[in-house]
Amino acid sequence: MILDDYRSPWLTEDLDDLQQLARTFLDKEVVPNQARWAEQHMVDRDFWRAAGRAGLLCISIPEEYGGGGATFAHEAVIAAEQAHVADDAWANSVHSTIVAHYINAFGTQEQKLRWLPGMASGELVAAIAMTEPTTGSDLQRVRTRAVRDGDDYIINGSKTFISNGTHCDVLIIVARTSDEPGGRGLSLIVADTQDLPGFERGRVLEKIGMHGQDTRELAFVDMRIPAVNLLGGVEGHAFQQLMEQLPQERLIIAVTAAATAETAVRHAIAYAKEREAFGETLLSFQNTRFVLAECAADALAARTLVDSCITRHVAGELDAAGASLAKFWCTDIQNKVVDRCLQVFGGYGYMMEYPIARMFAAARVQKIYGGTNEIMKELVARAL
Repeated sequence: MILDDYRSPWLTEDLDDLQQLARTFLDKEVVPNQARWAEQHMVDRDFWRAAGRAGLLCISIPEEYGGGGATFAHEAVIAAEQAHVADDAWANSVHSTIVAHYINAFGTQEQKLRWLPGMASGELVAAIAMTEPTTGSDLQRVRTRAVRDGDDYIINGSKTFISNGTHCDVLIIVARTSDEPGGRGLSLIVADTQDLPGFERGRVLEKIGMHGQDTRELAFVDMRIPAVNLLGGVEGHAFQQLMEQLPQERLIIAVTAAATAETAVRHAIAYAKEREAFGETLLSFQNTRFVLAECAADALAARTLVDSCITRHVAGELDAAGASLAKFWCTDIQNKVVDRCLQVFGGYGYMMEYPIARMFAAARVQKIYGGTNEIMKELVARAL
């Protein structure tokens, strides 16, 4: 098949081994549990420890902090394998690719040693609280406030759409620590949530898709956090920190999008080869063949764009505009391809027992989180 004839240029023998490890782990630990996780709206807590034992958590964090000492390419391999089994429940990208890198990039030595080893083992689950009920892509409008009181901050506010909100032990909070306008008054403060007075886990959110992913509201009511938990130890740097890390977040979304598009094509081809209509297989009809040919072209194009971005990112050369371009284009392609592939399945494509249905439901949010695609296009346009 045409998709099998192309090999990503950044893949190595080491990454091939990781790909096989991740595939075996996911087939054993994820696939049999997908329906149950969807019903309970979260993965099992012990699953995080299993992923840690398998070496799949914080794989691109330095070994001195318990990580795998690898690169973003390794994170991309794991994310792609999740897409290949239609896993939309395990928010490893939030934990390992996003939160761990905020701590690694900006944390003090004490902060790194305090949180990263537990995150790598799965003993600690991490989340980041940016979005508020009245604040989406415009992070400069954050209202959650942290007021210094002696050796502590007292935090009040609320957050929504928080992945890993139920299990999180380590929570990075975007909060306003001064009245400086816009992003200059924002800081990142890390909360150890276990038995923390004033920390409230709100309602579990009913989503269109990703039913197995732990997503909920959080609230802070006079929540007292030690001042030493200020990430990096200096107030007012959150906006700069967020802007430095968001390209990696957007790139991992693009990786998932491209891998999902390819997976959808593979599922549709397999189904079209076996499903019969009017005495012939679906693949014998010209319209089906043309649709699948177009979808294969779109999926391959998305993969090559992502490959270019991964190569540049590992080399330290990917800028915000490049990551934003990959994020909006690949997620648009993901939605287009998954929708067209679902049509091949007919009525069965609408049944959640088929992976294509879960992929369809999960795809829509890819154009929203990490910064809406409209914002991504604006960021690209500014760089033209």
